[in-house]
Amino acid sequence: MNKKLSFALIVLLCSAMALAARNTPAATSKNILLKYKDSTINMAGCWRLDLVQDGNVTLTTYFILKKDTGMKYSGMIIINRSGRLAIRKQHMEGNELVFSPGWNRDYRLRLEGDKLHVTLIYSAGGQQQGFAVRAPIEETYPPKPLPLPELATIPYNGLAKTPPMGWNSWNHFSSRVNDSIVRAMADKMVSSGLVKAGYVYINIDDCWEGTRDADGNIVPNSKFPDMKALAAYVHSRGLKLGIYSSPGPVTCGGYLGSFGHEVQDANTYAAWGIDYLKYDWCSAGGIYKSEQLQAGYQKMGSALANCGRPIVYSLCEYGTNEVWKWGPQVGGNLWRTTGDIQDNWRSMSNIGFNQSKLAPYAAPGHWNDPDMLEVGNGGMTNTEYRTHFSLWCLQAAPLIAGNDLNLMTPETLNILGNTEAIAIDQDPLGHSAVQVAKDGDIQVWVRDLKDGSKAVGIFNTGTTTQTATLNFSDIKVDGKAQVRDLWLHKTMGKFDGQYKADVESHGVILLKVTPKK
Repeated sequence: MNKKLSFALIVLLCSAMALAARNTPAATSKNILLKYKDSTINMAGCWRLDLVQDGNVTLTTYFILKKDTGMKYSGMIIINRSGRLAIRKQHMEGNELVFSPGWNRDYRLRLEGDKLHVTLIYSAGGQQQGFAVRAPIEETYPPKPLPLPELATIPYNGLAKTPPMGWNSWNHFSSRVNDSIVRAMADKMVSSGLVKAGYVYINIDDCWEGTRDADGNIVPNSKFPDMKALAAYVHSRGLKLGIYSSPGPVTCGGYLGSFGHEVQDANTYAAWGIDYLKYDWCSAGGIYKSEQLQAGYQKMGSALANCGRPIVYSLCEYGTNEVWKWGPQVGGNLWRTTGDIQDNWRSMSNIGFNQSKLAPYAAPGHWNDPDMLEVGNGGMTNTEYRTHFSLWCLQAAPLIAGNDLNLMTPETLNILGNTEAIAIDQDPLGHSAVQVAKDGDIQVWVRDLKDGSKAVGIFNTGTTTQTATLNFSDIKVDGKAQVRDLWLHKTMGKFDGQYKADVESHGVILLKVTPKK
């Protein structure tokens, strides 16, 4: 969840506002208002809003607003002193300032006396309201950096010899995730048969965190009354439990991160029975420089290596600083290669068709992660979801579903449960596909398999059905080969030198090509 903005911009804006306040006699809210004589409605300044979120956790949001010409505003919001988002699409509706910072939410601000009435509207439905009060700009400053370790190599933990498979709460449930949802998804993973197809991990993403006790141990919020009991339940279903945190003081959702508590949190996860950690850079970007990413991830990697329990380590840093080159050194089993995926063709295809150059960095125990699956969430057609799933399987990507498993259609289950496609993803050779041919809207991707055959994806990114030709020379196959269609689950026959097929718009032909002497 890439929610970072430039900290330098924050400091610059904050400094300018602080300077303006110092140069105004008795820098009060009244003086700030007097500075702008073109309107009686003026929301400029720094405001603090405290709202209770899911799990009875208080989320503090700062609004730093600068009044431009007329009734236009610029600025940003700062969540729990770390998560920063620029306000966008700002405009006035009557006496209300309306804007969107992204992140699936909109705001409406209205000045009422010396307070700011705030309405927070979630794109997924629902809203919250509260009053923001003026606050000193210094409150918004992030904490100072903590020492980071000298760079070293953490030994491979022996996990994720094939790409991890499972489910994650974020894409569908977001902050609404709770104990009962996790249990229900574990149950459905079993009853649907997906566990037999290889899906193992049930991963809780952001918004489970609560507070720290008197000894500094992290405590889940009220949505998760007993994390150890939850882990035991998931294990009883033949599955494994994953969790989420950040190197920064808060997560992307504004909940508690692991900043300064890395060893303590790793030990807590081990005691609970956690099997997988997704570690999201988030607020750490406002504290550390980008060149400190490696050391920041190494700090938690070392803590996991010494916590006494095998825990898969998933690095979520959005592909920053060529993480694929150093991810294994910090103990990473997988690492994000991109920003957040969205449930639409444009987002998925922009990510999926731009991974070829990263193929050399995939290997058993260490995987490129183009983000979680959107299959079944409703933003794409089933044809596009087959393309999505095929690309991820060809590229040896982690297969982490992100839909509501209880609402799966038969088509969604057939896509997620395609064992022939999954066998490509899980091939023990651990190679990732590369693009070997492109002719207009037609792309051909190929992956070497351990048994000497080739996995081939023929993709049509265009808007009409097209006939595509697979030349065996492009995939380094000489002469005749047997061709099996992995979506039709049908052996198409033996072919000499090439294979032709019609590929529908935004569709794929996923093949296993086996050379024949």
